[in-house]
Amino acid sequence: MNRFSVSQSLKLLAAGWMLGAALSVIAQTPAPVAASPAVAPTPAKADAGGVQSANIFSIAPDANTDPKYADQNNGERSKVQPGNNAPMWRQVGAGVTGYSSLPVTQAPEAGNLIQPFVQYPGAKLTNAGEAWRQVRNNWIIPYGGALLLIVAGAIALFYWGKGTIAVHGTPTGRKIERFTPLERSAHWANAIAFVCLAVSGVVMAFGKFFIQPIIGTVLFGWITYLLKNLHNFAGPLFAVSLIIVFVTFLKDNFPSKEDFTWLIKGGGLLSEHEVPSHRFNAGEKVVFWFGVLGLGLIVVASGLVLDKLIPGLVYERSTMQIANMVHGVATIVMMLMFMGHIYMGTIGMEGAYSAMKDGYVDETWAKEHHELWYNDIKAGKIPAQRSSEAGTHSSTVSPSASV
Repeated sequence: MNRFSVSQSLKLLAAGWMLGAALSVIAQTPAPVAASPAVAPTPAKADAGGVQSANIFSIAPDANTDPKYADQNNGERSKVQPGNNAPMWRQVGAGVTGYSSLPVTQAPEAGNLIQPFVQYPGAKLTNAGEAWRQVRNNWIIPYGGALLLIVAGAIALFYWGKGTIAVHGTPTGRKIERFTPLERSAHWANAIAFVCLAVSGVVMAFGKFFIQPIIGTVLFGWITYLLKNLHNFAGPLFAVSLIIVFVTFLKDNFPSKEDFTWLIKGGGLLSEHEVPSHRFNAGEKVVFWFGVLGLGLIVVASGLVLDKLIPGLVYERSTMQIANMVHGVATIVMMLMFMGHIYMGTIGMEGAYSAMKDGYVDETWAKEHHELWYNDIKAGKIPAQRSSEAGTHSSTVSPSASV
């Protein structure tokens, strides 16, 4: 019984193998031309929707032997090599502008995918978008961040070695009005706006390197989104307050011959006695003219371009890229300069912060830090009390007060 079963199984397997071989031969035999209508191939409809793919076997591999192959447009190329859109993308890469139904006034570059080739300082010759990316990522971000850290470290080392510049003499109790309420209001509005812009700008530019790895992508994204909006709202406040600060403090910031002596001696910061100066010393005047006026105008103008707030300006990609690079460089230089100014106005000099907070300084402070200004007050050339709050500080210095 077992032998019969095994024999029958072997016969069945042999028969199955022979049947499979026969079917394979039949499948490889070409079908007759006069096929039944039921199995005849149905031609593709000309109006069939969807994306029509090309058969890779129907693309002629030797089509490039045509002498005019490199000069073919996209339509000509599709006839010999369907699906080969190299001519179109070659034009896109070369900056050729195509057709767009959008109005030119609203979208001047709507038909242009890739910008023409340019070479910005610090970038290779490449399309404008890639050149901007190279300048930002290879120069502005790494070197700007390094300079901010270097200056912050230098200030920390100076404070560690020098400490707060203290008043050496004994306070007299007689006060001099250094800043009027209008001057303090203008300064604080500008200072608060600057701090908001600086903090938000640093986080947006450098935060992904030192904040995102700690708090994660989601939280960093929300924080950056909020800071971006804070940046956009603080910008106009900074611009308006900058104008008020410039007009308010212009009169006392004109250069004088004593400023050259102050600059040559470095203000006497490394000695026991400061170099005599007027109401503002040469260092403060440099911050005023170069930082507030020069860099301030560049930062505000480039910021207005980035926010698209200048009427009549055509906001092309190249315009925004150049504005972004100028804005980044100018803001970093401004922050470097104002870091020293903030240091001297807070922990760097005793009495400097209270002068901007309350508006008054002791006559000993005025004599040690701004001796020429103090002498003009003693001589009656400048009033010791300039605002209408004369009754608030009855112990202000008068021209007849003793030195």
